Amino acid sequence: MPHGIEWIVDATGCPPAHLRDRDRLERLFERIVEELDLHPVGRPAWHRFPDAGGLTGFWMLQESHLAVHTFPEFGSLCVNLFCCRPRRAWEWEARLAQWLGARRVSVRSFERDHGPDAREESA
Repeated sequence: MPHGIEWIVDATGCPPAHLRDRDRLERLFERIVEELDLHPVGRPAWHRFPDAGGLTGFWMLQESHLAVHTFPEFGSLCVNLFCCRPRRAWEWEARLAQWLGARRVSVRSFERDHGPDAREESA
């Protein structure tokens, strides 16, 4: 039985300015946390790359983590969300189109087996 889920999301076709906008990305993080009922540990950490570079953001969660890395020079970003407990699906395509202007979104999700059943199988 799966105990958690991990999403790996790639989005392309985003306006470069959106991918350099920390406020916009922080609001996206807050929306993900709120709508999936996640529990942050502290505040997110952000790093802005020099010149026309993008941003990397990371937020520790009681459930694990939420991370983003943007590539304004390519109009793309990568998001990783790992939850140690099952969560309902989230509308990645619609939300990234709405918040970041993404034209194409690829979502891969993986069930993560890390509980007692997984230990028994590996023994």
